[in-house]
Amino acid sequence: MSTSDDDTAGTAGARPSDGTAAGQSPPEAIKAVPVRHPGRWVAAALLLLFAAMFVNMLVTNDAFDWPFLFENMFSQPVLVGVRTTLILAAVSLAIGIVIGIVVAIMRLSDNPILVGLGWLYTWFFRAVPRIVLCVLFGNIAILYQTLEFGIPFDNYWLPLLGIEGDARFYSVPMTTLLSPFVAAVIALSLSQGGYMAEIVRAGLLSVDKGQSEAAQALGMSRGQVLRRITLPQALRVIVPPTGNEASAILKDTSLVSAIPLTTELFFQLQQVGARTFNLFPMLVAACLWYLMITSVLMVGQYYLERSFTRGDRGAQEQVRRIKSRAAS
Repeated sequence: MSTSDDDTAGTAGARPSDGTAAGQSPPEAIKAVPVRHPGRWVAAALLLLFAAMFVNMLVTNDAFDWPFLFENMFSQPVLVGVRTTLILAAVSLAIGIVIGIVVAIMRLSDNPILVGLGWLYTWFFRAVPRIVLCVLFGNIAILYQTLEFGIPFDNYWLPLLGIEGDARFYSVPMTTLLSPFVAAVIALSLSQGGYMAEIVRAGLLSVDKGQSEAAQALGMSRGQVLRRITLPQALRVIVPPTGNEASAILKDTSLVSAIPLTTELFFQLQQVGARTFNLFPMLVAACLWYLMITSVLMVGQYYLERSFTRGDRGAQEQVRRIKSRAAS
């Protein structure tokens, strides 16, 4: 009798297998209702409407004059302008990178004079607009009529010594030496050097200082540490913004038309529009040319950044393997 009572009590106190209490029905399944975003659909519809209106304007507006645009967009003077633009951008960027590396090393030096000069350089050339620099170096012959090589301050100390004449060995007229292309290269290179100095300095500071100290402890000189240890590792930080600077300086070559550099792309397109009294299509052609060249640079930048990212991952994996071997 007692055994059956115990079994009955145990059965009554047991919970069902679904986790609900005795005498209760199981909970209903939750019906998840997705959150609606009507504002997003309205914004997307408006953007599609504006895009359709823009395409319709491109097709129906006679001011674009597409046959005239494509006829003159690939003419011989314009192609010469494309070549000049590419050469100017490449030379200015290369010189700017060299200047940036030198100035960045000066900023990180222990010599306060070098640090001050490096800061002064970056401050000035990052503060002055590039178009102002282009106009300034295009008219530098007003300041210096000739470029002279010799002993400095000869007009002061030669009269004190009773010597007549001067101590100048060679001189050349500035108008002969400083062509519009050279003036454009100088202006863009000096400006680019100010920006590259900060990019390179940030890359050098991203490398762990302990690696440089360890390399110096092994007997490497500071130059060897910079070439073999610091700069190779800093490239993964330097390369991405340098790609952006390449696109920026390519577009800023249009500013040298203020010098004026007559063989530059934007100047040539403006001249075609001025000769034919149809300027607006040539401005659109300038947009298309810069879009095409910059797009090619962006593709190259993408693959270059991916290769550096892959190399950085490989180096990290190698470090992990070395650490695991050392731990075992």
